[in-house]
Amino acid sequence: MTRDEPPVEDEAVASSARNARPSRWRMLRRDRAAAVGAVVLTAVALVAVLGPLFIKDRAQRQDLDASLRAPSLSDGVYGLLGTDVLGRSMVARLIEAAGTTLSVAVPAVLCSLAIGSGIGLWAGYHGGRRESVAMRIADVILSFPSLLIAVVVLYVFQPSALNLVLILAVTRIPVYLRTARAEAAELRSRLFVDAARTFGTPSRMIIYRHILPIALPTLLTVATLDFCFVMLTESSLSFLGIGIQPPDVSWGLMVAQGRQYLQTAWWITVLPGLAIVLTTVSATVLAAWARIATDPAQRWRLTLPSKRRPAQAAVPPETAP
Repeated sequence: MTRDEPPVEDEAVASSARNARPSRWRMLRRDRAAAVGAVVLTAVALVAVLGPLFIKDRAQRQDLDASLRAPSLSDGVYGLLGTDVLGRSMVARLIEAAGTTLSVAVPAVLCSLAIGSGIGLWAGYHGGRRESVAMRIADVILSFPSLLIAVVVLYVFQPSALNLVLILAVTRIPVYLRTARAEAAELRSRLFVDAARTFGTPSRMIIYRHILPIALPTLLTVATLDFCFVMLTESSLSFLGIGIQPPDVSWGLMVAQGRQYLQTAWWITVLPGLAIVLTTVSATVLAAWARIATDPAQRWRLTLPSKRRPAQAAVPPETAP
């Protein structure tokens, strides 16, 4: 063996280390519940983005002769889930409502995530008066229920998708602000942050390069859970009549429009409600998996066979007797 060749033992150790750290895709495939949740969310996103290109105006096309037609296979794809009181296809309306619901929930979560995380990391790193002011602002916003604020604001102003996104984003900012502040306050005393500060690295670069990458998994997990809350809030506001307004359609609005036909045409209300439940449950399960997968201290749990996880969840496998 020449001096330039690596030792065989080092190659074996490196190979075993790579095999001991499976990729997140492999861990996701091992967790059936999280894999199903990821598939459901991917399908919902694809339907919301690509569905309107295929249905065109079928969601608004009325046919009074087909009013309240039950789900059947005799009317083709668009009659698979029945029709509403105006004879509009439930398949087409569910597809268009998926795009409307996600177009409200996703921008609201992203805006609150960006603003709240930025302020929280800045306040947590610097501390002092800046941290106190940021936290008091968050406490003021959190002192009012977000749904109540949305009801009051949308009642005073004109209900629209833009106003809905803005008010939901503002009410959810404190969630990310408090989470990011806690992460930055804990990381600012770490050795690598002190070293970067000693070498004269600007504060904004320390936050961006050293603190944000560590806090980002936690923030994304919170964002995934918050997506469920925002979507349910949008559905609740649309159900109350101060959210999405006709001729636009969302899942919550479809539930509200079909509640008076629940006994005679159950599919008008049950199907959009089922879509809301499946999407929120899938996002919750995937968020629980992501919290473990992004935590180096807990990631080993996902590498165990599913039958052994409940019994050996207390200690890592390398320390088990």
